Amino acid sequence: MAPVRRGYLWTSHGAIHYRQAGTSGPALMLFHESPLSSVIYQRALPLLGGRLRVWAFDTPGYGLSDPPPRLLEIPEYAQRLLQAIDVLGVDRFAVGGAHTGASLAIEVAARAGPARVSCAILSGVPLLTPQERANYLADWAPELRLDEQGSVFRWAWERYQRIWGPDDPVLNTIAVIQLLEVWNRYHWAYHAAFRHDPAPSLAALACPILLLNPEHDLLAYTDPRVIEMKPSATYRPAPGLGGQLPWRQPEFYAREMIAFITGETDVSIDIAARDA
Repeated sequence: MAPVRRGYLWTSHGAIHYRQAGTSGPALMLFHESPLSSVIYQRALPLLGGRLRVWAFDTPGYGLSDPPPRLLEIPEYAQRLLQAIDVLGVDRFAVGGAHTGASLAIEVAARAGPARVSCAILSGVPLLTPQERANYLADWAPELRLDEQGSVFRWAWERYQRIWGPDDPVLNTIAVIQLLEVWNRYHWAYHAAFRHDPAPSLAALACPILLLNPEHDLLAYTDPRVIEMKPSATYRPAPGLGGQLPWRQPEFYAREMIAFITGETDVSIDIAARDA
């Protein structure tokens, strides 16, 4: 069993909150999608920690990390997260992330350089056309206004029902809470991700890449674009799943991550660690 610990890293830009598991093995740094937090990795962390030393960070302004004074761009978020990794004193590590977190993982890897980054595991890379970016910027994350009827609660619930479906009310509830905790800036990282083009940094990555994405993820349609750009990438979809792989299928997620990072072909997962 690998217990999950929580803590803060103090950087020149404020405190970065993290969840951590594992005391030995290769290091892995995880970044979440907007506007959630490292809680989305909570079910997978004990399993990953059985073979890896893994940290899942709250992006600045989300979860329990200090908010920046203004809206940042993806390279600025990545620089702050890399500073947190430097505070840890970890010299070499793998990166992983989904959606906004995938862009952050790519940019952290680009800034850290090939001498430090062993591999990248990406889910739902926002490799979008200019028109797709414009559409997302216009429609996906509107500013929220509060009213006496509390309509923002219904809006948030229906939003995640549309994105992920009704089959996991616990996941949807967590997402609603996470979004509404930062209701006045929930769109900051979204807009940063939609403005950002990860293509140049992705093309320049020299490390091995694993595309580990739910088959029906919201951004699964970008997977062929990533493969076209990086034909050496390994593609491993999670069949039948519509999103949130580390939460919904933590054993599959952990097994694929550990196998890719360590190079082992037969990885066993201690399910009791997840359920503990």
